[in-house]
Amino acid sequence: MKLLCLSNGHGEDAIAVRILRELQQQPNPPELAVLPLVGEGRAYAELEGVPMIAPVKKMPSGGFIYMDSRQLWRDVQGGLLDLTWNQLQAVRAWAQQGGSILAVGDIVPLLFAWWSGANYAFVGTAKSEYYLRDEAGLLPNRSWFEDLESWSGSVYLPWERWLMRHRRCKAVFPRDPLTAKTLQKFSIPAFDLGNPMMDELEPNHPPALFYDPDAELKETRRPLIVTLLPGSRSPEAYDNWQKILQAVAQLCQTFVERAPVFLAAISPGLSLDIFCEKLEGYHWQAGKPDKPAIFPPISDSAAVTFTQGNATLILSQNAFVECLQPSDLAIAMAGTATEQYVGLGKPAFAFPGVGPQFTPAFAEAQSRLLGPSLILLDRPTEVAIVLRQLLRDPDRLQLIADNGLRRMGEPGAAGRIVACLSEKLLNVND
Repeated sequence: MKLLCLSNGHGEDAIAVRILRELQQQPNPPELAVLPLVGEGRAYAELEGVPMIAPVKKMPSGGFIYMDSRQLWRDVQGGLLDLTWNQLQAVRAWAQQGGSILAVGDIVPLLFAWWSGANYAFVGTAKSEYYLRDEAGLLPNRSWFEDLESWSGSVYLPWERWLMRHRRCKAVFPRDPLTAKTLQKFSIPAFDLGNPMMDELEPNHPPALFYDPDAELKETRRPLIVTLLPGSRSPEAYDNWQKILQAVAQLCQTFVERAPVFLAAISPGLSLDIFCEKLEGYHWQAGKPDKPAIFPPISDSAAVTFTQGNATLILSQNAFVECLQPSDLAIAMAGTATEQYVGLGKPAFAFPGVGPQFTPAFAEAQSRLLGPSLILLDRPTEVAIVLRQLLRDPDRLQLIADNGLRRMGEPGAAGRIVACLSEKLLNVND
């Protein structure tokens, strides 16, 4: 048995790694190979003995060419056409040696899988029916393109559905139950097995446990803990950080009695020095607080701590899960990381940046994807006011908790997907 995994983006690579790691742990694992179609595929370095079948290259857009035609032109100048052609040829050559293909992401790896001539399966990470509708029906204020999608019957357009319904496509794994149910209506072999991006993020306490309806009446309370997610792409993440710090400044003033703690999850590919420099511009001082920490410690020995008054801010590049689990809310200008946070049953606050990823259009689309769990604001300075109102509304907090768990699913999806792949794809020879 041989399996080639195609993916197109940092978040997609990480999801693919979770599935492939589960495959490697099977009693009779297939021979694995990978090809990241966007970026350098650094996430795949976690897998031992898994080769890349073709060269990879980091493009100027970071994979967001669909958001800006100028980004596409920059990528073309950077060698996108030659890279794509070489990758297509490598996939076809690999398929001719026998084996199957797992496509993770959107129509690009799905099209590559179809082009190969091999049997394939598809993990759809990019699209969800929640962009168009929720359980109650179609959402209002859709764009003309979203009207086209809803007219066609699904967020997946007819040509995408054709690729998923092709006789060589043995299984499709949508990201949520609503999307799976819709695709099944088109005779697509869609399986509702959960979202692998929630694997390894099991909450260490029940959702909404940290909200205390009597907190205002108590003299002693634990700190308000806030996760900061500036995104993973340079230089956009540094610009996002500047905006996030405006919200942080307001939270420090509004919740001074709660001794706020900020846990910043910084991508390993970014420069920590730049984040620290911007903190110093907001009068944060490097060093640990005088009082002992009364919040869950971060195990990252390389984490950097800053203080300002009774507030603490910790930057970590090696403790992503620990930055998410103990917090009450997130200030997020990210893609996959925001979705993962919401999946823990907690609210995330967002405001648009300049892009190329987290533009106003992207932020609005993400708010539809995540529903009431993502609170989209116009300006960073609005976070403190809206949060004060939210913490006094337990019914809304419970709605947010239930919504996040429903839209993102329970952990363990990678194992369930592997069990299905073993039956539907890896044992099929026709």
